[in-house]
Amino acid sequence: MDAAAPTTERVELGLTGMTCAACAARVEKALNRLPGVAANVNFAAETASVGFDPAQQSPDALVAAVARAGYEATVRRDPEADRKRDEARKAAELATLTREFAVAAVLTAPLLLMMIPMLTGGAHHDVIPRWLQLVLATPVQFWIGRRFYVGAFHALRGGGANMDVLVALGTTMAYAWSAVVTLAGLAGQHVYFEASAAIITLVFLGKVLEARAKAGTSAAIASLLRLAPRIAHVVRDGQVVDVPLESVAAADRFLVRAGESIPVDGTVRDGTSTVDESMLTGESLPAAKAPGAKVFAGTVNQEGLLTCEATAVGSATLLAGIVRLVAQAQGSKAPIQRLADRVSGVFVPIVVAIAVLTFALTWWYAGDAAQALVPAVAVLVIACPCALGLATPTAIMVGTGRGAQNGILIRNASALENAGRLRALVVDKTGTLTQGKPAVTDVVAFDGASADDVLRVAASLEQGSAHPLAAAIVSAAAARGLALLALREFVSHAGRGVAGRLGEDGVPAQLGAPAYLGDAIPADTVARLADDGHTIVGVVRDGRALGVVALRDALRPTSAPAVRRLLDAGIRVIMLTGDHEATAAAIAREVGIREYRAGVLPEDKAAAVRALQAQGVVTGMVGDGVNDA
Repeated sequence: MDAAAPTTERVELGLTGMTCAACAARVEKALNRLPGVAANVNFAAETASVGFDPAQQSPDALVAAVARAGYEATVRRDPEADRKRDEARKAAELATLTREFAVAAVLTAPLLLMMIPMLTGGAHHDVIPRWLQLVLATPVQFWIGRRFYVGAFHALRGGGANMDVLVALGTTMAYAWSAVVTLAGLAGQHVYFEASAAIITLVFLGKVLEARAKAGTSAAIASLLRLAPRIAHVVRDGQVVDVPLESVAAADRFLVRAGESIPVDGTVRDGTSTVDESMLTGESLPAAKAPGAKVFAGTVNQEGLLTCEATAVGSATLLAGIVRLVAQAQGSKAPIQRLADRVSGVFVPIVVAIAVLTFALTWWYAGDAAQALVPAVAVLVIACPCALGLATPTAIMVGTGRGAQNGILIRNASALENAGRLRALVVDKTGTLTQGKPAVTDVVAFDGASADDVLRVAASLEQGSAHPLAAAIVSAAAARGLALLALREFVSHAGRGVAGRLGEDGVPAQLGAPAYLGDAIPADTVARLADDGHTIVGVVRDGRALGVVALRDALRPTSAPAVRRLLDAGIRVIMLTGDHEATAAAIAREVGIREYRAGVLPEDKAAAVRALQAQGVVTGMVGDGVNDA
């Protein structure tokens, strides 16, 4: 009988004390050395995602392993509390770094005058007195630069070396030499206070920029977590009470009022309404909800009052699953970065060895220890930023940041690296190929009415509704300069239509889906427009059908040319959308896409991408919403 496969549990650790990519590589190596552990450290987010066999390891053992490596770790159990604590810590750290950098810059600026003669081809000589250079450089070296000494100590205590070791060693040698020359009055020797201070200040500037980047890494997850409300209206003992989201249990009954976000996944038990689910499905039009329909955390109830029964709470909700997917994407590494991490782990010892060898060979060749010190310090100083260890994550950060500025969310680092090898591109429809909101495209008037009559009555009725279709109709009437009629006795039938009385005479009028209006709207007109992907709204006044208004999420003007260029480049373009078949077919036809699938949920999109990858096709995904991320 085969042995049972080992059970794997996952835990996320919050890390402190890391100062460079080599630190992250050391922590990752320390964790992965443990039996039954597979860890991935995200330097930018200062977290470690760890899978472990509970029969061999425990969270406490993981924390202890990180401590032995010279760093600190805590187990993250409450995403919201951890997020707030991280935000507060990173904000405080950024404020401190910014303040200290400003002091370092002020103290270093006069020392840079020493470099002006060299820039103009002159010799290295003292522009300002050496005692003043010593006074300016000392606080930069030991107060501003203290974090490099602390980081180097922790790294060496953990049995390794990081970039802080190079910075501390190189600048200390330059400063110590200069201090000895100054205090001993050795007038024939050069001093290098400007070099040690400038290096610390510039590397410190890198720390400030790095801290800003780290502070922004949690923004995507924070925005997702904010989609769900912190309070739920739960029915307890026949009374509606407001409780924290964490207190909601499966099978609890809860109310969702118009305009509120739904707190947990559930099933509608009473009431009808429409719910904006665009963050999950990408569909621009809200979904009608009636008893028996499912609702999801983070989506927005738009009109009626819903009574729901909780079916999934906490980490089991669909929104929580999306949060986990985004967190995993942020923690991913490009294949080239893994190579850089391995090299950066041995980079510091190699650089120190080269510096020692340079010092020995120069002393032997020149016969002057002071002269030999200069090239040895130069080796340490030039290497201290460790471009190899920092350039790859920085390039990823800049690449994804520039993409975000242009409305492009890159799923992970591997996707960025592999983009040049794409052979298939999966695209979302709503908000990606289209503009993401409905607009009036056609107004069809029946006998005895004009298009303006139809649109005026429709907009007059819709001025009492907050529905996206209502906003589009009112906007179209305003664009034509149509004066709206007075509305009273307005009634909204969620998911079907609206009714009311218009004008001074109070003429009854109705607007809504053709099925809601019965036989008043000709079926052939509805079918013709619906086949083109339109949403059809019928208009009836005083019992007589005036006409229909057709709305559709219009294409972006750049979509068709972009698809054409991709196809010309030999890249397959496949559209996956949560929208209806007729709408999907119309958009695909208009934009020039031959492969598409309609009615696709977020998890089905992921499965479709995996199916393409399983065929050996390098596949990309382009979307605009949280569901696509």
